[in-house]
Amino acid sequence: MTTAAHHYDAAVARYFEAWNADGAEALAKAVADVWTADGRYTDPMSDARGHEAITAVIAAAHERFPGFVFRLVGNVDGHHDTARFSWELVSRADGSAPVAGSDVITLDAEGRVRAVYGFLDRVPEGA
Repeated sequence: MTTAAHHYDAAVARYFEAWNADGAEALAKAVADVWTADGRYTDPMSDARGHEAITAVIAAAHERFPGFVFRLVGNVDGHHDTARFSWELVSRADGSAPVAGSDVITLDAEGRVRAVYGFLDRVPEGA
């Protein structure tokens, strides 16, 4: 694995740690560790800027899908300051994955997320 590939993989691993953080305090800390202070998260349903707003988006996903975790699907692909990857939201109880998507992220020089551009590939009916 090249150093550059490891850089992208490490950033995405931290990103999933934030999305899967348990509890308000752990979530807030993880978001602060992963995103730059002026970081942005955008997908078809939200556009959040800054740690507090990003934490609220993730907390809302936890409330809507209790007992689910986000997991990487396939490999992370990256170049320059940008990486892309796919993910699923998986039930701990039965392994079902009603939501899936792909994200493109940009990173700063330290590997912290500056921006996320999320796309939803699979969503439950009525969502």
